[in-house]
Amino acid sequence: MGLYTILWVGGVLAEAAVVTLAIRGRNFRQIPVFCSYIIWSLFVDILFYFFRQLYPDQERYFRAYLVEMIVDSLFQFAVLVELGWAVLRPIRASLPRQSIVILTLFTALAAALIWPIAGWTVPAYLVKTGRFYVHTQQTVAILRVVIFMALAGFSQMLSIGWRNRELQIATGLGFYSLCSLAVSVLHNHQAVGPQYAYLDELLATTYIGSMVYWLVSFSQKEAERQQFTPQMQNFLLAMAGAAHEGRLALKEGSPGKVKKPRA
Repeated sequence: MGLYTILWVGGVLAEAAVVTLAIRGRNFRQIPVFCSYIIWSLFVDILFYFFRQLYPDQERYFRAYLVEMIVDSLFQFAVLVELGWAVLRPIRASLPRQSIVILTLFTALAAALIWPIAGWTVPAYLVKTGRFYVHTQQTVAILRVVIFMALAGFSQMLSIGWRNRELQIATGLGFYSLCSLAVSVLHNHQAVGPQYAYLDELLATTYIGSMVYWLVSFSQKEAERQQFTPQMQNFLLAMAGAAHEGRLALKEGSPGKVKKPRA
């Protein structure tokens, strides 16, 4: 059994264990998108392992992997939105109904700002399709790191700690994303060769490490969420209110909605 197969088996077993623990701990109620994403990752890892064995053609494999990557990136984006929504749990009742939409737009805006920065890590020698693949992958990775750093940096004001699921999920994603970015930078400064496989194997090991971290974290009882500090609560409510008013102003000022003059 080669190292690739060992890492694949380890990753699949770790994902299956996380899924089992999430079901037993009823985490689907709190973080359904994240749990669904782990199930999706487990399914894809099994599917592509056998797909690679049955169809050794690299071009066909890459086309299938590109489609999977696009779906995976959208899934990860949804996970990040869900993570931000879970952080806002203590004040969600006070927020406007459209707050989840506003949060999604803010996350999309952050991804758009990160997109040109992520281009710096894309190897110049890749073909157009390969560059798009790596560029998209790195944009999502940087977005995960930014959200992790924001949650960790403002953890006291957000009243979350390392025993809260939100920060545990962000930590696992952030650790793997930092390793992914480091491997990408090393790829960019090396010629194609055996070292590529070594770095990818190292990255697979860090992915398993994130899974093991979630296993340990989810096996422990989650700490009860505390209320935000008054400063953070007022700030978030003010932001939500301003965003809501801005959306209403845009609707009222749209060409299709002209106010009728009063009699």
